[in-house]
Amino acid sequence: MISDKNLAINAAKEAGSLIMNYYKADYEIRDKGYHNPVTTADHAADSRLKELLIDARPNYGWLSEETVDSPDRLTKERVWVVDPLDGTKEFIEGVPNFVVSVALVENGTPIIGVLYNPVTHELFTAAKDEGAFLNDIPIHCDTKENIGDMVILNSRSETRRGLWAPFAGTFGELRAIGSVAYKLGLTAAGQADIFASLRPKNEWDICAGNCIINEAGGKLIDLNGNLVSFNQEKTLIEPGLIAGDINAVDKTFKVLTRA
Repeated sequence: MISDKNLAINAAKEAGSLIMNYYKADYEIRDKGYHNPVTTADHAADSRLKELLIDARPNYGWLSEETVDSPDRLTKERVWVVDPLDGTKEFIEGVPNFVVSVALVENGTPIIGVLYNPVTHELFTAAKDEGAFLNDIPIHCDTKENIGDMVILNSRSETRRGLWAPFAGTFGELRAIGSVAYKLGLTAAGQADIFASLRPKNEWDICAGNCIINEAGGKLIDLNGNLVSFNQEKTLIEPGLIAGDINAVDKTFKVLTRA
């Protein structure tokens, strides 16, 4: 039987090729809410992921950004937590900073994490106690000693809204990139010191990335200093998040919570 990890990888890749049918092409955009566009591509990817993952594992629960939530998942030991297209705004703008995010949670802990960028073909994968990989090459969180040299991956919208203005000059570079999940993958691969968000995020935004960060030797905490438990009744994680190398996270937490 195919492993949960390989099942997640195959499903993410298949959803990714579906998404590419719509990338820079004509598709319908609806607005789920203020500045939250959802496209035909999201729904096509969501349906395919659900079909592939639930058909193969009918006893697992399901939590997805694009599926109406059901309390049934709360009774399950294992639950798929997916975002079929994390970075919809970037997708619409034709910026290749979006991924398919597939995670498997067991009793609140992410045990499988897969992120796939179908434009760049970057495939970030992790399974609990098996390490983290980018296109089959092992990856590890990395950081510089001084906070003044660190690169922080943060949000384009948070930057536009001036939320990071109080920290100008504190860090080496604030690099705004779309897709929370993609930022977590890049941080796990040592391409930045830290991922940080000053605003709440949903479980599906961070679940796969959390597994990859953990397996790359780092950690993810909320801005109250707590680790995140998944498959909760309330899927919004408040008030914000920091992830990356353990020491870098601790230093960044002190700076962000002092402000």
